[in-house]
Amino acid sequence: MLLTKERKEIMRFGKKLIDSRLTTGTGGNLSIFNRKEGLIAVSPSGVDYLEMKLEDIVLIDMNGQIIEGNQKPSSESDFHTMLYQKRGDINAITHTHSVYATTIACLNWEIPAVHYLVAFAGNKVPLVPYATFGTMELAENICNTIKDYNAALLANHGLIAVGVDLASTFYIAEEIELVAQIYYQTRCIGNPVILSDKEMEKVIDKFKTYGQKK
Repeated sequence: MLLTKERKEIMRFGKKLIDSRLTTGTGGNLSIFNRKEGLIAVSPSGVDYLEMKLEDIVLIDMNGQIIEGNQKPSSESDFHTMLYQKRGDINAITHTHSVYATTIACLNWEIPAVHYLVAFAGNKVPLVPYATFGTMELAENICNTIKDYNAALLANHGLIAVGVDLASTFYIAEEIELVAQIYYQTRCIGNPVILSDKEMEKVIDKFKTYGQKK
């Protein structure tokens, strides 16, 4: 079986998505790109994360062709392959339907720098224009919008997070969900004070040395 390690990671973080309430049922999707092998491990379409087996994880190439796996790959595989082609700095993608991020996305708003933790995405979380799920139009909209951000809202849909590994994308999705909740609540009360781009530049720079580096 190819990419066993990557398959195990997708199973592990799929369960974490459910446990952390970042998605429900079979919503959202996960992938890991092994650039050395030229293969992408992606969660299967419509399979419950809590019941997913190792052999359910699908391996596809950069053209979306199935290389190994007994299930259909995620219906969103096109935006995964396109993002990996566009962004040489990323090796994993997490897509969620988390409640607050999706609420903001359904309002067709970006998330501005209402809290410094938005730096997990960049100086804001941009909004990807709506397109039907699983279409090439959505994949193109994502790639045209995300640029060098690490997260983006999908209008009337959800959130995507990209990073060097699946753990980083999960934590980005988790932190941006928190910021989305903060933004929602502050908008309910009044007009939140937004941090300046200059301040966010400082925060983003400090994030480069945050935590325990390997």
